[in-house]
Order: sequence, then C-alpha cells, then structure tokens
Amino acid sequence: MRLDYVHAGDAAKETYALEDIALEGDWAGPLDRWIDETNLGKYQFQVLDRATNRLLYSRGFASVYGEWETTGEAKEQPRAFGESLRFPAPSAPVQIILKKRGTQNEFREVWSVVVDPANPAIKRAAAPKLNVWAVVQNGPPRDKVDLLLLGDGYTAAEMDKWHRDARRMAELLFAASPFKERRQAFNVWAIDTPSEESGVSRPSDHVYRRSPLGASYDAFDSERYVLTYDNRRLREIASAAPYEFVEIVVNDRKYGGGGIFNAYATVAADNAFTPYIFVHEFGHHFAGLADEYYTSDVAYGSSAARPEPWEPNATADPKASKWATLLTGGIPLPTPWPKTEFETMEQAAQARRLAIRAQGRPEEEMEALFREQRDRETKLLGSGPNAGKVGVFEGSLYEAKGYYRPQQDCIMFTRDQVGFCSVCQRAISRIIDLYAK
Repeated sequence: MRLDYVHAGDAAKETYALEDIALEGDWAGPLDRWIDETNLGKYQFQVLDRATNRLLYSRGFASVYGEWETTGEAKEQPRAFGESLRFPAPSAPVQIILKKRGTQNEFREVWSVVVDPANPAIKRAAAPKLNVWAVVQNGPPRDKVDLLLLGDGYTAAEMDKWHRDARRMAELLFAASPFKERRQAFNVWAIDTPSEESGVSRPSDHVYRRSPLGASYDAFDSERYVLTYDNRRLREIASAAPYEFVEIVVNDRKYGGGGIFNAYATVAADNAFTPYIFVHEFGHHFAGLADEYYTSDVAYGSSAARPEPWEPNATADPKASKWATLLTGGIPLPTPWPKTEFETMEQAAQARRLAIRAQGRPEEEMEALFREQRDRETKLLGSGPNAGKVGVFEGSLYEAKGYYRPQQDCIMFTRDQVGFCSVCQRAISRIIDLYAK
C-alpha cells in the first residue's frame, strides 16, 4: 500500500494533508523484519493496528521537504512537496502515525491518519504497463534488497544507451565494499521510460526539458543538485516493479546528483566522476550516511548549535561513542589530521570551480580540476600517522568545527578513490541485513 500526502510549510511551521492511497501489487520486502530499529531518519512513520494499537510496521526516512526547510528560501515563503509512505497492505483498519525528530533526537508525532483497507476510494488499478527488466537477479524480491533503476531524459532512440548505462551503474555499485561482498543479497531492476527529448532540465544553463520523471539540476539553487519534485509521477512509474530503493539516472554529462534517505538517489550518467557520484549519493539514500565534507558550497543554513546528528557517520561527540567499538586502539580523541593544509587546498579549488561555472566553460575543464584536486587530496589524506585509522576527525556535515567524521578520508568526504570508511561500511551492512534474507 502506498499513501501519498502533501507536506507543506516554511521554516517556522509545517502541515500535512492526505493526497491519495493506492495498492501497488505484491509486497517486495521481507515478511519478518517490519519494525525498523536502526533509529535513522529525520522522520519516522508507524503503522498501528486500529483495534489493538499493536505496532505492525515502521520505517525511518528523510525527505525533500526536510532538506528544503533548512534553506534560505524556507525563511521567505512556504512551499509544498509530495511524499509517499509504503508499507504492507493491512487486512483491517490501521492508524498511520508520522513522527519528526526533535532537537534532543526524540521522535514526536506530527500527523496521523486512519486507513481502512475496505475503503472503495483506494486505488486498485493494475500497475502501469511498462517494460520492466532485470539487470541483476539473485532470487525472489522478498529475500533480497531490491534496487530499481529509472532513466530520465533517454529518448526511444537512446534505449540501448539506457540499457548500457543501467548495467554500468549496477557494476559501479558492486565494485564498492561492502556491496561487492554482498552482491548476492541484491536484485537490480530497471524500467524503460522513453522521453520526447534527450537530457533533463538544467535551469542555470537555460536548458529546459520535459522528461518522464521531471528530474532537474539546480535543486535548492545548487547547480549540481539533481532532484525531482514530481513524487506522484515517480511513484506511479516505480510501482510497475518490485523495489525498496530507487536510483534515477539522468542522461546528462554535467556533474550532478543527489540522495535522500529512503526516498531516492540521482546521478548524471556521463560525467567522468559518475562512479563517485553514484556510490556517494547512493550512500545517502541507502544507509542515511551524512556528507562529511565541509568546504563546498551548500544550500543549507548553518547553526551555532551542534545537536547530535542521526546519521551514523557524523557526531558532535569528540569521544565518538557512536562508533566506539571501531576506534583504532590508542588513537588520540579528537584525532589530529592535516586540517589547515587541506582547507587551504580546498579554498583554492573551490575558487577555480566557481570561476569555471560562472564563465560557462566546458565540462572537461571541471573534470580536469576534479582530477587535479583528487590527486592532491589523495596524497595528503593518504599519509600521516592517522591515515586509514578510525578516530574522531573534526570537520563534517558542512561544518569545519563541532562535527566529526570517523576517518581521515572516505567517499563521503572527498572524491578520492578510497571507498567507504569502516563506520560507513558497518551502516550499509546493517541496512542490507534489514532487507535481505
């Protein structure tokens, strides 16, 4: 069952309203792990049996609205976004309770709605007739993690390219640990969604396209951030296939992507750094991993407060009790690293990056800058007494001070070819275990 609702508000207040309820088909998830004990997500929803108040199902998640409300725009005007909750179809009336995380990391109820499965208004039409095909198939959907790849901006004449890109994305994922070691725990599905035009919208480049999923660059005025705001369209298309996780692959060269925990992730198919973008953004979507970098421009506002993040790979605790069992023995806490030298390098690179975009120079120049930046970072962060060790390294979650990350380098921190750190790998493995038999 899928419950669609509208999430609206601004930086000071928010409201929720039921939009629609639909039955999508067979439940793709496991039959024995319906309660989410990971404590991840800015939000959480619960499904309670109406007669007994027994908890039947729960999941944590994040949302486009949850990110938008931290931007400058949210302080100036309200907006509304569509969101969806998916859960096993109940056989009797249930109460859906939506909770939001407070400043002390507690979940507080913010909305509730009763759903009666006998309601004739619930949509029961068959899924759209789209071409669904298996990229990787290792078993029944209920026993596996089911990842759905959706292409946006591929014309009918580009379907062969889309199929090649989908297979390439799957291989990129399974080249990264711990996905590599757990490949047999996954199914990867794809749906063909031909577009009238090639590519997707890039508003800052004055490029506008009508694409099946409505993916676009420039989300929250960040030229590299790719999102779709058409949640209903996304979910209707996705309902044709079994899935728990969704990756939108946009048919574009420009560097870009995005990832929202338990919502979806996006990636540009043809950039030289597509392998990094795909794996990094999927880490957000799949395991709720935080961005560990702090020198790049972001749309989110900064705060003097340093509440403990819900994300598993960032902390405000200089002793890192969150990953204490993984700490390298005898390592100093907080952990020294070449922070000043790194920040000097990054400031110079960011200035060059902004100039390339401001002057509309070719994407090849941006890729060349990123290669140069990667080589310098790899040399700096791959050396020193604490390289490769698990500690408490200051600088994370868009903040230079007050937040810490687990290792000197990680794919959530830089574009270096270092993969996920130990803490991120543990978080990813935990989600795999939540869905795979």
